[in-house]
Amino acid sequence: MPVALTREPSPAIHLCELTHVDRRGIDPDRAARQHAAYCRALESAGCRIIALPPEPDLPDGVFVEDGAVVVDELAVLTRPGAPSRRQETATIAEALSGFRPVHSIVSPGTLDGGDVLQAGRIIYVGRSGRSNADGIRQLSAILEPSGYELVTLAVIGCLHLKTAVTRVGPDTVLLNPDMVDKEVFHGFQVVEVDPGEPMAANALWLGETVIYPEAFPATRKRMERAGVAVQTVPADELAKAEGGVTCCSILIR
Repeated sequence: MPVALTREPSPAIHLCELTHVDRRGIDPDRAARQHAAYCRALESAGCRIIALPPEPDLPDGVFVEDGAVVVDELAVLTRPGAPSRRQETATIAEALSGFRPVHSIVSPGTLDGGDVLQAGRIIYVGRSGRSNADGIRQLSAILEPSGYELVTLAVIGCLHLKTAVTRVGPDTVLLNPDMVDKEVFHGFQVVEVDPGEPMAANALWLGETVIYPEAFPATRKRMERAGVAVQTVPADELAKAEGGVTCCSILIR
């Protein structure tokens, strides 16, 4: 049974870091309800939830994915690109230590977990405003001895690689071709987001199903036509904080 590390949204989520979206009012109670629905979807997909300690003073604390990269052999504690987020990783490290040996990205490297997409022994890493060359170099040095190959690619006009592309099946990716070079994923079946839904490429694949925001019905239909089983969740309040469905959990498979 996969384990999903999650953390409830902070009451201060309205003070979150924002880069590519305009700041709008965020209702913390509604964000909490949507997060609870997301956790129920994880459980229905077969995950065991481990709730990390609340971090009421860390506005982005709900987006735990950015704090670590987990593979079969080990875990890598990141050093988030936004300095305000670096305190989030302490409780993540403690939780992960019960499952994997934990390595760390150190200064001057920065790395957000949202920039890391795993496909078997291939690790795609986005060069974004949050993950720098030294952080990517350190990740490569940690993972390559275990047989992983890193592929680095540019991210255009969005926060993270997983804003632009995610896996939605063993051999299928969902992507926005304006944000990432789809030719990098030539070995996959590619489902492109609907042009009217440019932020629709973030989906969470959990074996038999994909957890996906209900705000993108046209792209959902494209996935379903490609044979992808989709379970939708409300996530628009969390999206105001520039977060997606992958952002809210760290999966330990």
